[in-house]
Amino acid sequence: MRGLKQLGLGIMAALGSAVVLANYSWNFPEPVTPIARETLHVHNLFMVVILLIFFSVLAIMLYSFWSHRKSRGQKAADFVGPKSNKQWFWVLLPFACLLVLDYGIFGIPAFHAVHMYEDTRTDADLVVKVTGSQWLWQYEYPSEGVRFNSRLVTPRAQIDNKEPKGQNYLLEVDNPLVLPVGKKIRFITTSNDVIHSWWVPAFGVKRDAVPGFLREFWATIEKPGIYRGQCSELCGKEHGFMPVVVKVVSQEDFKAWLAEKKGSVASAAVDDGKPLSLDEMKAKGEKIYVTTCIPCHQANGMGIPGAFPPLNGSKVATGPVDVHIKTVLNGGRPGTAMVAFGKQLSNADIAAVITYERNAWDNKTGDVVQSAQVAALKGAP
Repeated sequence: MRGLKQLGLGIMAALGSAVVLANYSWNFPEPVTPIARETLHVHNLFMVVILLIFFSVLAIMLYSFWSHRKSRGQKAADFVGPKSNKQWFWVLLPFACLLVLDYGIFGIPAFHAVHMYEDTRTDADLVVKVTGSQWLWQYEYPSEGVRFNSRLVTPRAQIDNKEPKGQNYLLEVDNPLVLPVGKKIRFITTSNDVIHSWWVPAFGVKRDAVPGFLREFWATIEKPGIYRGQCSELCGKEHGFMPVVVKVVSQEDFKAWLAEKKGSVASAAVDDGKPLSLDEMKAKGEKIYVTTCIPCHQANGMGIPGAFPPLNGSKVATGPVDVHIKTVLNGGRPGTAMVAFGKQLSNADIAAVITYERNAWDNKTGDVVQSAQVAALKGAP
């Protein structure tokens, strides 16, 4: 009786510990789309079936070990010669079970999930174009005329282990993708350079962004909130620094955000051609340099030996302005991993960061690059 009581207390303690550790579960994140729910359903079904198979086979094995041991006089069978019907039966039975599992129990719900994932009819409430670049995401709402970049904003001091890691370490951006709740959204993915992959676990979706191709999928997000993901395709040096952050809001809040974003775009278009002073351009360019250029060229402008040459004192950053502009626009410097920023940054942003690079550290050229100069060289070889 006492043993049963201790067993009961032990079970209660274990259950209590399980409740305490619930926040450290290893399960899928809460699904918030029909696709994610269907995926979780298939996964759970798969786990139940394979666990049943595992324990059934284990039980048969243990029983066989116990009942057919040598100490009971059992002798090993001799299988020399053609296989008997019984042997063929036990060989083909597992194969038949796999066919039933793959094309029956698992196949039907899996087919349903894939059909939902690939449903790209034209009845979407909103279309979002996702473009991957080394190393940021660009989001565009084609019908609404809104486009912006989304970059990692985790402080470099945290990445370099000079400060404690934040709550959303490497999963925080300056401009999250904002979407309305309960609306069917069509996503179109592509890339400016190498293969990236846009992935949000709670949505149950992941799609490669391939240069030169437009690939699509859709999702209906059923619950407001902030959802985080990452690029899940090894895409280069800063692959781990391409987070995806999606903010899902009500339809009213989305309309208000969209109107505000359109106003910001119109304001930026006006400012794009406005000449600025050296100090104004340096201040603006430093902010862009910190979020875009530091990972490769470092805060001191000394670069990374063997991959990214220094900007401090370099022939590019102190030489002809047009060469510097073309380098930032088109990338592709011989012997370096320099990427093109012509499609990632606006003319005004490129002008500002070039002005900063030509007047920071030991570079004191006094040059002030304006957006008109950048616009004039876009597309030039």
